[in-house]
Amino acid sequence: MSLKKKFRNFVQSKYIVKIIALLKKGTSPRELAIAVAVTFVLGLFPVLGSTTILCTAFALMFRLNLPLVHLINYSVYPLQLVMLIPFMKLGEIIFQFENLSYGFEEVVELISNDVFNAISVLWNVTLQGIGAWLIIAPVVSYTLYLILHPAFRRIGKSLDER
Repeated sequence: MSLKKKFRNFVQSKYIVKIIALLKKGTSPRELAIAVAVTFVLGLFPVLGSTTILCTAFALMFRLNLPLVHLINYSVYPLQLVMLIPFMKLGEIIFQFENLSYGFEEVVELISNDVFNAISVLWNVTLQGIGAWLIIAPVVSYTLYLILHPAFRRIGKSLDER
């Protein structure tokens, strides 16, 4: 089986099947699009270990499907790691409070060796990263919503026609 086919089967079984099941149960395409878009962006929040709490609170507050929310959150985790330093650097550019003097490997090593020391050393640049995320998050969420809502509506209509 080709890599492309394996990937398609993986996406189908992990995501598409769950989305179709939610649409069949009566979840509106709009609610689903909002849940996926906002969860995706919450999953990028530039504080490691915080997204599970944020996504759970979001799901409970808006009565969203908790397993779907966590599936999206955990799927975004690798991207959160990749975006951690860029958010800190963007925050550095926007707020110009403190410069990040570490690279990705050094940040990982700092966190691995002593979490509490890492928090104190990275506190200001993390706050700048959060500020950058707060600026970007609404735009990315809304853009994802604009892409996902019509797609979920089409899927919902095709289910109605069956």
